[in-house]
Amino acid sequence: MQTNFSLARLADPDIAEADKILRACVHCGFCTATCPTYVLLGDERDSPRGRIYLIKEMLENERPATEDVVPHIDRCLSCLSCMTTCPSGVHYMHLVDHARRHIEETGRRPWPDRVLRGLLAFVLPRPLAFRLALAGAALAGPVGRRLPGRIGAMFRMVPRNVPGPSAQEGPRTFPATAPRIKRVALLEGCAQKVLDPAINEATVRLLTRLGCEVVVARGAGCCGALVHHMGREHPALDQARANVDAWTREIEGQGLDAIVVNASGCGTTVKDYGFMLRGDPAWADKAARVSALAKDVSEVVEGLGLGPRVELPPVRVTYHAACSLQHGQRVREAPKALLAAAGFTVSEPAEGHLCCGSAGTYNLLQPELATRLRDRKLANLAATVPAVIATGNIGCMTQLASGTGTPVVHTVELLDWATGGPRPEKLGSLAA
Repeated sequence: MQTNFSLARLADPDIAEADKILRACVHCGFCTATCPTYVLLGDERDSPRGRIYLIKEMLENERPATEDVVPHIDRCLSCLSCMTTCPSGVHYMHLVDHARRHIEETGRRPWPDRVLRGLLAFVLPRPLAFRLALAGAALAGPVGRRLPGRIGAMFRMVPRNVPGPSAQEGPRTFPATAPRIKRVALLEGCAQKVLDPAINEATVRLLTRLGCEVVVARGAGCCGALVHHMGREHPALDQARANVDAWTREIEGQGLDAIVVNASGCGTTVKDYGFMLRGDPAWADKAARVSALAKDVSEVVEGLGLGPRVELPPVRVTYHAACSLQHGQRVREAPKALLAAAGFTVSEPAEGHLCCGSAGTYNLLQPELATRLRDRKLANLAATVPAVIATGNIGCMTQLASGTGTPVVHTVELLDWATGGPRPEKLGSLAA
C-alpha cells in the first residue's frame, strides 16, 4: 500500500511504525474470509482491509476520529485471525491499537458510551471493585437480565454464583512438591481471579506437582489489556510498568525461568510489553526481557512434560481455541496435545478460527454482534457432542457459559485433574 506521510510525521516513532505496517498490505483480501465481523456483516469497512484504509486516511491526513470511522474500528474484535491469514505479515494488532488510541485522543463519543467505557476501565482491573459490582449485579440480576441493550447484556454475563476470594490469593511463593526444576512467576490477574479463582489454584497445583516453584510477585496486577484495547494508553502503560517492575525484582533476585500466564488475552499483551514500552529508555530493556520470559501455561507444561496421570473415566472434551492463543500467541497444538496425553478424547469444532465474541469488553460494548458470534460458535461446538468444553481464556469461558449448559472449564483444570488434582467443580456429577 502506498503511503504519503510527511518526513516530519515520520519522525514520530508510532507514525513510522504505522507507515511500515500500512506499506506491508498488498490489498489481497485474504483477511476478509476469516474476519468474524465481515463474515457476519459483509461490509468491507468491517473487514481488516477496509479498516486499514480507514485508519490510513485518518492517520495520514491527521483527521480527528469521526462518526463514519469510529463504529467500524469499534466493531473490530482484535481477534487477530487476519494476522494468521495474511500472506504479507501485516501486523494489524499494532495498527488497530494505534487507531484506538487516536480515537480516544481525538474523538468525542456520546456520553452514555463514555460513561460505560469509563466504568469498565475502572472496575474490571480492580478485583475488590469488580467483586462488589458483581455482588450488586447478582442481587439485581432477575430484573437486570430482562433489560435491553448493553445494560441487559452486562447483567446476562454475570455468573449465577460468584465465588469468594481464594485462600491462596495474594503475593506468596508455592514450593515445588517434586524435585525443583524451574522457578516461575504466575500472573494472578484481575478479572479472572474474581470470576473463577479455581483456575489459578489448579495452575499452582499442576506446576508445583511438575517441579516448579511458583511465585506470585508483590506488585504484579492487571496486565493492562482491558484498557489498552480501549485506546487508554497511559493507564495501560502504567499497569505494564508495574508488572515489569514486580517481575524484574524477581528476575534480579532469585531468578525466573518463565512468567506463566493462564489467561491467553493477558498473555498476548504481556508478550507485547517489549513493543509497548520500546520508546521508554528507562523501561525498554526490562520490558523486552519480561516479554521474552512470558509463556502461556500450556507452553510451560508442554516443556516440562505432563508426568504420571491418574485413571479417569472416558470424557469427551471439545477444545475451543481462544483467538488470543491461536492467533495472538500462535500457540495452537500444545493444549490439544496435552489434553490427549492426559487421557481425554479431544475434538475440535468447525470454524475454529472464528471468534466466540468475548474479546475482552467486546461482549459488553457490542452485545448484538457478540451474541451472534457466541451462538454460531456454540452451534459448532454442540455438533461435536462434547461432555466438556475446554479453553485457555477466562473471557471465552464466561462468554460460552452464558449460552450453554455444557460445562466450560479451563484446560489447566482438566490437566490438574488428570494428574492427581480434584475434579473441576463445574463438572458436577460428570465422571464422578
